[in-house]
Amino acid sequence: MKRFHVHMHVDDLAQNIAFYSRLFGAEPTRAESDYAKWMLEDPRINFAISTRGDAKAGLDHLGFQVDDAAELDTLKAQAEAADMAMLDEGETTCCYARSEKHWITDPQGMAWEHFHSLGSIPLFHESVVSAAPAPATAACCIPATTAPAAAPSCCEPRAATNTAKACC
Repeated sequence: MKRFHVHMHVDDLAQNIAFYSRLFGAEPTRAESDYAKWMLEDPRINFAISTRGDAKAGLDHLGFQVDDAAELDTLKAQAEAADMAMLDEGETTCCYARSEKHWITDPQGMAWEHFHSLGSIPLFHESVVSAAPAPATAACCIPATTAPAAAPSCCEPRAATNTAKACC
């Protein structure tokens, strides 16, 4: 089953944790010094906020979190069949989690993340060793060959180039 994902960039984490905890009637499932996440069942949503990077406050990206690899493969096949430009990160880490993911971008430039969480990690981002060779990274989630001089705030693909930003 899919879970809708929303990631917001905020200026004041503590103030926003207090606000969203009251709004949702629940404390975050995970709270760090730069990040918080609520895994709600009603509505079924993964709502995350962070203060990482220099992005201005507001909507960072949207997505679908799936429960298993087969669901992720289905989303990937749908995107490929629709001839959508896709950034396939494979196994990666960000947002204090290890996951398998890919990205698509809508006509307005809004990034959509499709991912299957594989486990929790203690850091916002850490290196992953996998069987498939991965591009070298200059910073969290940024392939070294396409890294901008100043890393943006999240790892969604940029609309024009479909290359990764810094980690979400």
